[in-house]
Amino acid sequence: MSSTLRLLPHPWLTVVLTLLWLLLSNSLAPGHILLGLALGWVIPLFTLWFWPDTVHFHQPLTLLRFIGRVLWDILVANLNVAQLILGKPERLSPAFFAIPLELKSELAISLLANTISLTPGTLSVELSPDHRTLFVHGLDVPDPAATRAEIKTRYEAPLKEVFEP
Repeated sequence: MSSTLRLLPHPWLTVVLTLLWLLLSNSLAPGHILLGLALGWVIPLFTLWFWPDTVHFHQPLTLLRFIGRVLWDILVANLNVAQLILGKPERLSPAFFAIPLELKSELAISLLANTISLTPGTLSVELSPDHRTLFVHGLDVPDPAATRAEIKTRYEAPLKEVFEP
C-alpha cells in the first residue's frame, strides 16, 4: 500500500464526510471546516478494515444525478405516503416482491438496498444468499412488475453505471 493510500485511504469518502459535516453543522466557520476535514480523514482510517477493496467511480456525474434523484424521490415519497395514510388506508395494496439483480458489486447492492429503504413506502427485506435477488416490501404496490421495473431503471441502472464498468 502506498504512503498516500495509508494516509488518505478513501479520498472520496473524506470529501463526502467533510461536506456532510458542514451540512449537518450548518456552518462554514473555519473551525467547522477543520473539524469536518479531521472527521473526513480519521473516520476512513478507523474503518479501513471494513473496506476490502478500493472504491472506484466510473461515472461521477451519473452518481451526482443519482443522488439528486434519490433526494427528490425521498421528498415525493414522503408526500405520497402521508397522503396514502391520511387518505383511505384501506385502499392500500401492500406487497412483497423480488427484484432480480444485475449488480455484482457488494457496495452497489448495499447502496441499492439502502436507497430502497430510505425511500418512504418501500423497504428492502432480504438479499438472497447468492446476492442475485433482493426482496422488497412496498406499502402500496398495485402492480409489482411496474414497481420492480421502476426500481431497476431509476436506481439499479445508474448504480451499475457508476460502480461496474
